[in-house]
Amino acid sequence: MTASEVFRESQARVVTKSAVRLAQVHKKYSMGSGEVHALRGIDLEIARGEYVSVMGPSGSGKSTLLEILGCLSRPSEGRYWLHGVAVDEVDADGLAKLRGEAIGFVFQAFNLLPRLTLLENVALPLLYRGVPRRTRHERALGALARVSLEHRAAHRPGEVSGGERQRAAIARALVNRPSLLLADEPTGNLDSAHGLEILALLEGIHADGATVLIVTHDASIGARPPRRIAIRDGEIESDASSAT
Repeated sequence: MTASEVFRESQARVVTKSAVRLAQVHKKYSMGSGEVHALRGIDLEIARGEYVSVMGPSGSGKSTLLEILGCLSRPSEGRYWLHGVAVDEVDADGLAKLRGEAIGFVFQAFNLLPRLTLLENVALPLLYRGVPRRTRHERALGALARVSLEHRAAHRPGEVSGGERQRAAIARALVNRPSLLLADEPTGNLDSAHGLEILALLEGIHADGATVLIVTHDASIGARPPRRIAIRDGEIESDASSAT
C-alpha cells in the first residue's frame, strides 16, 4: 500500500472507535545463536481518546510494545491496526507518513538537538515534511505556547531546566497535531515537582481529545491513568480500568 492509499483508507475508516488494535502480536529477536521472544501473543485494543499506562519491570516487553505501537518496529507475527489502517499492509513510505502525521513521541532522554533553539527543535518534524518556513515557525511557536514555553523559544536546550526541556520535547511531539501520543518514561529524568508538572500537561493533552499512552516502571505514575496495563515476560498480566 502506498502513502496516498494508506491515507485514503484512513479517511474512509474514521468511524472506527479504536486508536490501536493488536491481534496475537509476537516479536522475536535473534541474539547470537539464540532467540529472544520479547512479545508473546499480545491482544490489545485502545479506544480513541483513552488515557492508558503500560507498566512492567525492565525486560518485560513494554518498550518493544511501544515501538510496535509507534510504527518504529513491525511484529514478527500478528497484526496491528492504527486508526483502522492495517499497518502490515503499508509500505515503508506509507508507514513513515502515517507515523509522522498520526503519532507523537515523548522520550525520557528528551532527544533535543543541543545546537538548535527550542523553536528550531520543535519545528524539526515539520521541516522533514517539507512544510514552508513561515508555517513551521507559526506552528512551532503555537506548540511551545501550548506547553507555556513560548518565552523560551530562542533558548537552546542547555540553557533551560530539565522540566523545560521535557516540555519542549512534548511541544515537538504535538507540532504535527497527532491523534496518538506515546510517552516512554516521560518523567524519568526529572525531579518529583517537574515530573508532576509533565504528568499534568499530558493529562491536559488527553482532556483535549488525544489518545495518550504512558510507558513506565513507576507504579505511582502508572496508577494515574484510568486504564492500567501490566506486562510481564512479553505477555499482558493484567488490564484494569477504573471510573474517572
